[in-house]
Amino acid sequence: MIAVVDTGGANLASVGNALARLGRESVVSGDADVIRSASHVILPGVGAAGHSMDRIRTAGLETVLTQLEQPVLGICLGMQLLFQRSEEDDAELLGILPGVVRAMDAAPGLPVPHMGWNCALPCGDQSAGLLAGTPSDSYYYFVHSYAAPAGEWVTATSTYGEEIPACVQVRNFHGVQFHPERSGIVGAQVLANFLAL
Repeated sequence: MIAVVDTGGANLASVGNALARLGRESVVSGDADVIRSASHVILPGVGAAGHSMDRIRTAGLETVLTQLEQPVLGICLGMQLLFQRSEEDDAELLGILPGVVRAMDAAPGLPVPHMGWNCALPCGDQSAGLLAGTPSDSYYYFVHSYAAPAGEWVTATSTYGEEIPACVQVRNFHGVQFHPERSGIVGAQVLANFLAL
């Protein structure tokens, strides 16, 4: 069973539907026991960092999430929640990855939020990573105003005026800045790769 953490995000139903299309059953939950017992955990996110962390703390899930040993996937804001802090709401995050999630700068022709289709380019060999089996010129759907910090945890990047992390990983924790549940066939492949871990 796959647990989708109830962070109050607007993409809970679309994540569940994407998993169902892959023939996998999931449950949206804020219950620590359900999350601990899941084979895979997805930390979704459409919303604000402060609000999502408030919900996580109110449910008593902050320590639970950081101690999970099964595969965990953070999507969009869910990926950002893996870091230490966000400039959005000056929020203290889960601290699984170091660094500060910062606001993106708008530029001519590059409005913020970054909303639309963009490539995600693997860093090094990704034959066994989340992007395995996807063409190198694949496009994924992004919607975000904040970007995670660069570091050795970045496994793929995207470019929107500047290079930004598109995929991250440390131990059993994975993150994608884009929305695989809204990215068609290649997004389904990313989810399938995660579920195969």
